[in-house]
Amino acid sequence: MEIPQPKEVENAVSDNHEMPEALAALEQGIHAALETYSNVHRGSGHNSMVTTHLFDQAREIVLEYLGLNKRDNIVVFCTPDRAIRLKSYLDPKSFQSVSSKDIGLLLGVIAITVKWNDLPKGIPFQTGGGTTRLVSRDWVIWADAPEKFEAGTPAIINVIAFAKALRLIGQYGKDVFRNHSTEKLKAAEILYHDELKVFAGQELFDKLRMTLIGRGVQVPTAAGSLPYINLDNSASTPTFGPIWDAFRQTLHQPIEVQQEVVQEVKSICCGFLGAPSDKYDVIFTSNTTEAINLTAECLGRESAEGIEPVVINTLLEHSSNDLPWRMVPGCSIIRLTVNDEGFVDLKALETNLRNYNQENQFGKKRIRIVAISGASNVLGICNNIAEISRIVHQYGARLLVDAAQLTAHRKIEMEANGIDYLAFSAHKVYAPFGSGVLMVRKGLLHFSNAEMELIRFSDEENAAGIAALGKSLVLLQRIGMDLIHENEQALTRRLLQGMVQIDGLRVYGIMDPDSSAFVQKLGVIVFSIKGMAPNRLALELAVRSGIGVRYGCFCAHIIIKHLLNISPFLERVQGLIVKLFHKLSLPGLVRVSLGIENSEEDVDTVIRVLHEISGKPQPTSTTGKIPKLSHAEVKRQMKEFTHAAALRVYS
Repeated sequence: MEIPQPKEVENAVSDNHEMPEALAALEQGIHAALETYSNVHRGSGHNSMVTTHLFDQAREIVLEYLGLNKRDNIVVFCTPDRAIRLKSYLDPKSFQSVSSKDIGLLLGVIAITVKWNDLPKGIPFQTGGGTTRLVSRDWVIWADAPEKFEAGTPAIINVIAFAKALRLIGQYGKDVFRNHSTEKLKAAEILYHDELKVFAGQELFDKLRMTLIGRGVQVPTAAGSLPYINLDNSASTPTFGPIWDAFRQTLHQPIEVQQEVVQEVKSICCGFLGAPSDKYDVIFTSNTTEAINLTAECLGRESAEGIEPVVINTLLEHSSNDLPWRMVPGCSIIRLTVNDEGFVDLKALETNLRNYNQENQFGKKRIRIVAISGASNVLGICNNIAEISRIVHQYGARLLVDAAQLTAHRKIEMEANGIDYLAFSAHKVYAPFGSGVLMVRKGLLHFSNAEMELIRFSDEENAAGIAALGKSLVLLQRIGMDLIHENEQALTRRLLQGMVQIDGLRVYGIMDPDSSAFVQKLGVIVFSIKGMAPNRLALELAVRSGIGVRYGCFCAHIIIKHLLNISPFLERVQGLIVKLFHKLSLPGLVRVSLGIENSEEDVDTVIRVLHEISGKPQPTSTTGKIPKLSHAEVKRQMKEFTHAAALRVYS
């Protein structure tokens, strides 16, 4: 099955007519991957299927390039720093590696191939999202390789680009990406100039949405071909034309321009996040997970005489803001409870801080860091950072905010709100090119100069990904975060009002858009339909109307089990089941999550389809097409769609 061409694809690389053929083919392949981009695994929609297939195929291409078979060998994709760490656990004779830098492309990707039996056992050296199969408050069942060693969302598009480049080397020769001439640009041209530069506010918002890469792609459904609807923005976000331009322009620039871009994006981050550059350091990472791992590692190095560190977080946390703290030697964790809507118990926070840090009720234990999500990736609530910060600093602790779900949706003022550390990922802010950020108050990092240089070198190699992040933040700031908030609140209100009318459907968290708490909710809604497993419900949305959502535990196992009232006994049973039956689906929920590309039509479509799934379609609904294909036929076409998309990228 061929994928119908979105309108913008015709001219996607039209300005590259003088570009060498291999470079033009590389850009076309990356652009094709972006047209159907989603996060890998655990997604139900067409885009998740395609991106997972492309990412898995990239491993096969690496093995093919190195002349290895996939029966005996496995590929782990790493940043330069993570590659060094993984290699330190391996016998030098047991692995091979190839990097994007080796072939003349600074994508920040290193592929390590190793025999299955030679991989290190036990706890991975970095922990967080994707590294586990099941998490409880007290124990962890780790994922199998390679996911176990790819903490957080990998640089999916960069990896696909790397694999495409290896294929092109086979066609054009090993030096095809080296020493090509390109027009030298200034960092300001890349980051601040674009075809939309004269627009701002609502006008820019509307025009930017029209440049969505993948806009207009039709997907197979039971009602025939329909436009894909992405309601999976909490997992990862698509991108837009000006952001893609910043990536590809930077990728081809000489190293001195790339370094200028990196430095300018640091200034952009400081301005966007209200963090003056004389008070905060900007550390680029591969994702939020790596940023929090670095902070946890620093905590482990603090040497206060006779002090045993304690970290407070909450039941809400993503694994990336839970597991790294468990790995700090001698560190204890306190998890704050949340109410039915998902808000943290601030009285419990203050009581714990007073008991540990002021009244010294627990011997040498002192709360050093309070690490909380700025916004929950499950319940969508935004914590009261200003009040939490006031309490935290009153008792001599520091505040870390996991802003992965917050940065693209709400204005952040780090200095004004007393945030000491803040972490987020570019792929959550419409720049899915393998970059992340740790903003940290000066003096709080405890790495040697050599270690700090390695960290900077590792992630700043991906200058094109950093440029995309910077461009995205510039565009969001020009639109205005208040306007984005208003738009998302309107769509969320519409979605909630429709969902609560559906028989058998249960929404978790804030349900009433007229409640006083609604202003603190993002466009993230988790729900279930009575008698229907979450994986089946998610698949129904995809098959019936081309709607992409996510299902399962969303790397936030503790809060999902809390919402589903899973007892400690049942939790232990689940652990046993996971060990015995690797592919069995466990209880979870379905999540819809909005982004700036979504519209009222998207919301109305998902409400209509949920009514149909519940068995009681809306009597006045005339917008849906009458189903004409069986589920089996649609699933067959979805597989064809996936393979056709892969051919457009890699052929």
